[in-house]
Amino acid sequence: MVKRTPFHERLSELNTTGLFGHWSGFLSPLRYDTSAKHEYFGVRNSAGFFDSSPLYKHRITGPDAERFLGGVMARDVRVCTPGRAQYTVWCDGEGYLLEDGVLFRHAPDEFVLTCAEPNVGYLGDLATGHDVRIEDVSEQFAVLAVQGPRSREILATLSPDVARLRFFGLTPTTIAGVPVTVSRTGFTGDLGYELMIPADDALTVLDAVIAAGTPYGMRPFGEEALLMCRIEAGLVLIGVDFTSARYAYNDSERLTPIELGLGWLLRTIDDDSRPFIGRDALRRELEDKTSRWNTVGLVLDWAAYDGLYRDAGLTPPKDETPLPWESMLYDDAGERIGYAPSMMYSPVLQRHVAIALVKPEHAALGGTVHVEQTIQHEYTSCPATVTTLPLFNPARKTANI
Repeated sequence: MVKRTPFHERLSELNTTGLFGHWSGFLSPLRYDTSAKHEYFGVRNSAGFFDSSPLYKHRITGPDAERFLGGVMARDVRVCTPGRAQYTVWCDGEGYLLEDGVLFRHAPDEFVLTCAEPNVGYLGDLATGHDVRIEDVSEQFAVLAVQGPRSREILATLSPDVARLRFFGLTPTTIAGVPVTVSRTGFTGDLGYELMIPADDALTVLDAVIAAGTPYGMRPFGEEALLMCRIEAGLVLIGVDFTSARYAYNDSERLTPIELGLGWLLRTIDDDSRPFIGRDALRRELEDKTSRWNTVGLVLDWAAYDGLYRDAGLTPPKDETPLPWESMLYDDAGERIGYAPSMMYSPVLQRHVAIALVKPEHAALGGTVHVEQTIQHEYTSCPATVTTLPLFNPARKTANI
């Protein structure tokens, strides 16, 4: 049976399209308006709100919580102090990526991990010998993301505590008389916040947020607009940019954090006091330089792209919908050198952009790769420049007040 999130009653009233998808067994709005671009620009120009409730939420508590998580997570949890959150990943013993998520530290011995897949059983199997408790609290809380340049102003009218939050900070507060936790996090690559709300009080808080945001033009946005934002932000997505090693059939379907551009999470990998799962394999990869891929951004040459279509007597498409397939990449000689699992036309950058995996020798910034295109039933390609991620990175995202 498909479930409904605690916000569904209100959000279904706002959804003029009636378009819903399935996310972890819940109905999830794909878009509310006739065009996801309208919702996208709501986020980029003012603010939007998104129902992230289907995320799995695992509470890890106990005297050994930090030590336990330090042996599982690839990023050093010890540097995440109470009142902070961190993006992190966890791997199998060969260093291949199992999943990513955000770890929220509420107290020295209390954490909450949010992620796309259920991990309570996996974590529980690893907890033997640790004084730690692992609970699935997924359905106890609703999660509302409020994202965009006006998000701080909107939420600060409901809770002054929000205005003081730093990037990846979190604070307990009260909104409309309901105790909530607000974090300065999100999946849009913009200034934004996420509210973790007791499920029974979800509509009370949502109504207060909508009332506060209406004068600012805030609007709901669905999965389609969110996926547009996350590509511009260079944020990788399980099931699109990487396959969990749990479900991969072979090594070609597996990626390491280093290959996925997440090597920056491993800054303390040489600290022998924290032998996390996959550490030895990842150290060998770094030392021996055996990464098969580098993850980069691509910006397609707009003039060349337009020319390909105009020469064929066609209007060049500028579709912001992310492509649902991988686009192959080639070098100047026509040899395949990688693939782009996430590509779209960026409305704010007015360029076709991509998150791509290329062989390391072709990953130099400013270099050129050729992106496969299919025009009039024939394969051709368009040159693209290799660049850094994120592709869209406004200063307001991380700036202090």
